[in-house]
Amino acid sequence: MNWNKLEDASQLDIINEESKSVKVMILKHSTRCSISSMALNRIESNWKDSNSQLIKPYYLDLIAHRDISNLIAQQYGVEHQSPQVLIISNGKCIYHESHNNIRYADIIA
Repeated sequence: MNWNKLEDASQLDIINEESKSVKVMILKHSTRCSISSMALNRIESNWKDSNSQLIKPYYLDLIAHRDISNLIAQQYGVEHQSPQVLIISNGKCIYHESHNNIRYADIIA
């Protein structure tokens, strides 16, 4: 799986533009949390290369970039969680889930 790293707040504008042609997934991951590691592993172990045509995956290390995580919460109107997956389509969050409720089948649906 090839993650696109989300490391700059200006990338949110790019994500909104990209989401007009393909869904975008943002994974907010805490490198200090075992639940977050399990969610990351579940996504990566189930991901198929063909999914990249349906969803563009972004990875946010929220320990290093908590400011971006806060902007995501504000911009998309979702409460901050960790781990958390958001699916963006046409500049809007159409799906978000956190912790053990993160399910691969729901992400690619």
